[in-house]
Amino acid sequence: MKVSYLGPEASFTQLAARKIFGETDFISKTTILDCFLSVESEEADHAVVPLENSIEGTVSMTLDLLHSFGNMYILSELIMPISHHLMVYPGNAEFDRIFSHPQALAQTFHFRFENYKEIPTQDFSSTAASAKKVSENPDKRWAAIANSYAAELYGLKILHENIQDVAYNYTRFIVISGKELLPALPYAPVRKKASIIVVLPEDHAGGLHQVLSVFAWRKLNLSKIESRTLKTGLGNYFFFINVDIDVDGEWQDILFRNSLEELEAIGASVKFLGHYGEFLIGS
Repeated sequence: MKVSYLGPEASFTQLAARKIFGETDFISKTTILDCFLSVESEEADHAVVPLENSIEGTVSMTLDLLHSFGNMYILSELIMPISHHLMVYPGNAEFDRIFSHPQALAQTFHFRFENYKEIPTQDFSSTAASAKKVSENPDKRWAAIANSYAAELYGLKILHENIQDVAYNYTRFIVISGKELLPALPYAPVRKKASIIVVLPEDHAGGLHQVLSVFAWRKLNLSKIESRTLKTGLGNYFFFINVDIDVDGEWQDILFRNSLEELEAIGASVKFLGHYGEFLIGS
């Protein structure tokens, strides 16, 4: 099995992919688009990409690509805590620059201000890339903020653990594929959900209310709804919607299927992205 992920190696996305698939043939990709393209071209069977962070919010690129790619399904969702560590090359107890991804730097601002406010920072494309840079320059007094897997992979020493300013820092990762089938996972889902993308026939008063009422009277809980521009003009949007589906065994939820039929009956365009489990796993 081949699984692509948003790289580079030792990124949080690869860490999530390892939690899901264990040891398999992983393919690092530089962008989320490349991950989608690898599945579309069948270079990879599955891809793992970030969907949402509890601090920074939804990854808009992922939503846009779920809308624009034709036969693409969500097979699973993994929620994983994000822990940041400050690391250096062994023997370098002091440093004069800190490298990391902009989000990691933002999420550790207060720690750095209280302990290293005089130390300048430099943005990197990923936390893993910053750790790799430090490991390749042992003669430089540099530090990186990354995860423990990156420290292990690149042989760095962790000076401070869990330096994120907000304790509740989680990221949702999704497994995407061109097929509606995921190999058995060694975890039990905390809940089951279905995802759809809805495009209204036209922008009119009460349009979104009409869509939501389809689920409301059936007492189907919506755990997420987010709008994204269609990029065809001001006021034109699509809606990404998660519906909680609490069923056992084979999925045969007639209420959900009827809700899709009603949406289509009122002229909305509906794209079904899949029915899948949500898993919560430690880092």
